[in-house]
Amino acid sequence: MPVSVFLLQDRPKLGDLIEIFRIGYQHWAIYVGGGYVIHLAPPSEFAGAGAASVMSALMDKAIVKKELLSVVVGRDRYRINNKHDDRYFPLPPRKIVQQAEKLVGREVVYQLTSRNCEHFVNELRYGVACSDQVSDAVATVGAVGVGLAAVGLIALLVTRNRRQQQ
Repeated sequence: MPVSVFLLQDRPKLGDLIEIFRIGYQHWAIYVGGGYVIHLAPPSEFAGAGAASVMSALMDKAIVKKELLSVVVGRDRYRINNKHDDRYFPLPPRKIVQQAEKLVGREVVYQLTSRNCEHFVNELRYGVACSDQVSDAVATVGAVGVGLAAVGLIALLVTRNRRQQQ
């Protein structure tokens, strides 16, 4: 079985959020000690599936799993990212771990936009289910939509102007 190796300054603490960089998205887990994390995974996913966890986006259920961080990360990069500590007060680490441990093995509803792995870990750490990946995607889609609408409006005005000049 793989053993997690941490540099002293990179060693996660209980309740830390772990951001794992997959191709095209980030997977999230919460550190519970002893080299283990708890995270959401599709029911059919095997340990260390790595990029295969993109399949979770197609599922409406997920399993709460406890696995070695090194197995969950696989060959991907990761970092400790408690990015909302300045916005929300983190719950006590022991309470975070206790709540996470109670959920291990449970099947939960999974929705990419409202109940994904990032929502899951943020709710455990802060008591607030949020996902910057979803917020960023919505903002990007909105900006692209506004841009396309502006281009369409300009094209419509140019076409009208040409017709009026003829």
